[in-house]
Amino acid sequence: MSELAELYQQVILDASRRRHGEGELDPFDCEHYEKNPSCGDELRVRLRLSGSGEDAVIDAIGWVGDGCSISMASTSIAVEQLRGRSIAEAGEAIATMREMMRSRGKLSYDEDSREAELLGDAVAFEGAAKYVMRVKCAMLAWVAVEAALREHMSQKLSLIHI
Repeated sequence: MSELAELYQQVILDASRRRHGEGELDPFDCEHYEKNPSCGDELRVRLRLSGSGEDAVIDAIGWVGDGCSISMASTSIAVEQLRGRSIAEAGEAIATMREMMRSRGKLSYDEDSREAELLGDAVAFEGAAKYVMRVKCAMLAWVAVEAALREHMSQKLSLIHI
């Protein structure tokens, strides 16, 4: 195993133990439940936002759930990477994560790139992208946050009357 692969493995193991953001978040502005039916990982995320529109900032992310070390590590890292970002910037980070995971391990980012800055420790999942069954595990939290934000934004838009 290469030094980089060993480092990434250690990042994933450490993040699965840390579990940043684990626990109920109350009050919250939006939430979403996501389940990976192929392995049973499940997660409910709640977000607290400040501001409005795509400039609103994710102030806090809380979650409850259980799953494999990859999904729990990715959840912990997603909390760290998305908290404090605007909805627009969070969307960019989620899209970058999705692009990396869909590459099947063929895509890696230079440590000084915008993509690496958006993903932070989530770049450690580039190796997991090679395994189709692990992609859903690594994306679970990112997809849940994206869905919560999308639902929140659509509710806000439906309140606007012309």
